[in-house]
Amino acid sequence: MTTSKSGLPSIQYAVRSAFKDCLRLRQKETLLVLADEPLEEMGSVFAREARHFSKHVRFLVIPEIPAPHTEPCPGTASLMSLANVVVMVTSKSLSHTQARRKACKNGSRIVSMPGINKDSLARTLNGNYREVVNLSRKISDILTIGKTASLSSRNGCSLTFSLARVKGHADTGMVHEPGQFSNLPAGEGSAGPAAGSANGVLVIDGSFPGIGKLKAPVRMTVRDGYVQRITGDEDAEKVRQLLRPYGKDGKYIAEIGIGTNPDAKFTGFTLEDEKVKGTVHVALGNNVSFDGKNDVPCHFDGILLKPTLIIDGIRIVSDGVLQF
Repeated sequence: MTTSKSGLPSIQYAVRSAFKDCLRLRQKETLLVLADEPLEEMGSVFAREARHFSKHVRFLVIPEIPAPHTEPCPGTASLMSLANVVVMVTSKSLSHTQARRKACKNGSRIVSMPGINKDSLARTLNGNYREVVNLSRKISDILTIGKTASLSSRNGCSLTFSLARVKGHADTGMVHEPGQFSNLPAGEGSAGPAAGSANGVLVIDGSFPGIGKLKAPVRMTVRDGYVQRITGDEDAEKVRQLLRPYGKDGKYIAEIGIGTNPDAKFTGFTLEDEKVKGTVHVALGNNVSFDGKNDVPCHFDGILLKPTLIIDGIRIVSDGVLQF
C-alpha cells in the first residue's frame, strides 16, 4: 500500500483531501454520499472518512445506474436537494441530470466521480491544486471573451466554431459555495459552442466513453452543430452504436474543454483523460449544463491527445501543449 507525505495511506489521504480542501466540509453540515452497487465499496470509504469532518453523514446505495445520466428516482433526487453537500461515487455519471442541477439550484454543493478508481484518486487528489485552479479559471475567461475558434490536429481534425456570447466554465475541484458543482478529479476550462456553429471535421484519437482508449482515430463530419457522418475502423462502429439510441440530438456538439491537470494521466478512463493538461475534449449530446437547450440523456466526451486550439487568432494549445 502506498502512502502520502502525511504518512496516511494514499487513498485515505486523497479522500480526506476531497473533504478538507475541495469541499471544506464542516461539522454541522449534512452530507450525502451517493453510490450505486458497483461502487458501493468505494462509496463506503468516502462515508467512513467523512465522519472525521461532519456529524451528519448519510450513505445511500442505489441499484446500478443502467446508463450515464439516467435520472435517479424521486426519493434519491429529494435527498440530494436536502443535503448541504453531495458526493456522487457512481459507476455511471449523474452530472448531466435534472436531479443534480436541481440540487445545485437548491444550494447543495456537489462533486461527481463517475467510475472513479483508487489509482486515479491517489494520483490526482494530492493537495496540490493551485495550478489546476489558476489554469482552469484562465481558460474559462478566454472562452468567455473569445469570439471565433478552430480546433485541429495532425490526424486531420479541422473544426471551427463560434464562442460569441458564450460563458466559459472552470472545473477547479473547489466546491466551497452553495450551488457549486465539480468533477473530482478536476482540471478543465470548458464551454458550449454557440448554437449550431460547429462545422468541419472532428477527429477523436484518444479515448471515448464506453470504449476506453481508441485503437484508431474516429472521424466525424460536422455540419451546423451536428455530427452527420462517422467513419473509421471498429471503434467508429462502436461509437455509432453508443450514439444510436439518442438520435440526432445525441450527435450535437455540446462542449469544448481543455485539460489543465498536470497530475492527470491518459489511461482510457474518461473522467481523468479529459483533465490531462493540454488535451482537448469535445462532447456530444446534452449541453444544458453549458447554458444550452439540448436536453438529451447522454453526454459523451471524446478526447483529442495532441490538438491545436486557436481562439481569436491566438494559440491556446499547440500540438497538445498549453501555451501559458
